[in-house]
Amino acid sequence: MDTLAKKTAPAQQFDAVVVGGGVVGVTLVALLAQAGMQVALVEARTEPLRWQGIAGKLPGVRVSALTPVSQRLLTHLGAWPAMARARVTPYRYMQVWDAEGSGEINFSADEAGVPVLGHIVENDITQAALNALVMDHPKVTCFFDATLQALQTSAAGRWLELGDGRKLNAPLLVAADGARSTLREMAEIEVAIDDMGQEAVVTTVKCTQGHGSTARQAFMESGPLAFLPLTVDGDERYCSIVWSTTPEHASTLVNLAHEALGEALGKAFGYRLGEVVACDRTYRFPLIQRHARQYVQPHLALIGDAAHSIHPLAGQGVNLGLMDAAVLAEEVINAWKRGAPWGELTTLNRYERRRRLDNSAMLGLMKGFRELFGTQMPLFTLARNLGMSGMNQLSPVKRMVMRQAIGERGRLPLNCR
Repeated sequence: MDTLAKKTAPAQQFDAVVVGGGVVGVTLVALLAQAGMQVALVEARTEPLRWQGIAGKLPGVRVSALTPVSQRLLTHLGAWPAMARARVTPYRYMQVWDAEGSGEINFSADEAGVPVLGHIVENDITQAALNALVMDHPKVTCFFDATLQALQTSAAGRWLELGDGRKLNAPLLVAADGARSTLREMAEIEVAIDDMGQEAVVTTVKCTQGHGSTARQAFMESGPLAFLPLTVDGDERYCSIVWSTTPEHASTLVNLAHEALGEALGKAFGYRLGEVVACDRTYRFPLIQRHARQYVQPHLALIGDAAHSIHPLAGQGVNLGLMDAAVLAEEVINAWKRGAPWGELTTLNRYERRRRLDNSAMLGLMKGFRELFGTQMPLFTLARNLGMSGMNQLSPVKRMVMRQAIGERGRLPLNCR
């Protein structure tokens, strides 16, 4: 069909249109399609990531710490078995300490009453497993290499005009297109922005000691440094690094040779895993927390980073987005099955009420951590070290914190319980 024909063609009809083909967006598409809804996926990338596109023995640099609740969701969808066959690294312990003092706290899966505290998973593995579920699904129509041209409201919902002139109409449009969401901007939804003045430096390293299924994080003057466990062909000496620091320090780190970077990481981490060798490219990206003033409009909803983006401190960003997708899907599917208007505010407001409080609490907690550990005033240093050491001795308090960290918060969707 030529461009003129596309511009004059009638809009294609769907039950829902999801803009954004990342992990969160594809999760929502899979949930809706598996329930029987006709879904369109609109994505700017030219083609989907598939298993054959994940090359190399080394893990991908970008990883996520998936909670047991997120694991249950991915298992429900059918994605987790393929992910587990590819590569996931469970961790049963967490160590957190103040590198500027003596405070330290340790968590274990046994204390939380769960088999594991979570899994470190390469983002590409999660993406490929989810893509395999939807790309050939009979209820899913994919539009790749797509740009957004216009957003309009109609009697039956809202419709999108793509850059090539095609029009997509549905009772529900969903923005899952990231922190700089184009669809959110087209809907004129305002965003509260908190520029942290920091950047995250990420890479993969190999240490002389194995990680022992432990996620470790040190709070330093410049920002938190995390060594997240990775296991490659049974070798537990690999870790994914996330160092939140000043832009100047980040610039220095990414320009270091592998040997010098390994030395800097090992020293900063107190050589807890012995000598460190950097074994992949190093990347940096700015840390900016965002929170949309509203998650919904009539026939429109925001999920994932389009609704909120968070400091990587606790590794909760993708987990919050997955819960957005699961809750929105649950509310929409329930309304769709009983013949109720699933794209109207009577349905969408329930999604926002269930998710905004949890997301706001997590964003606030990350801001509080940043401010508490970002000051070197002696009184604050003493208070936080006493607090960490004290919590380490209080099992009931630790269990409560761990239940929050593994995602057991609020009323979970049925497919996450």
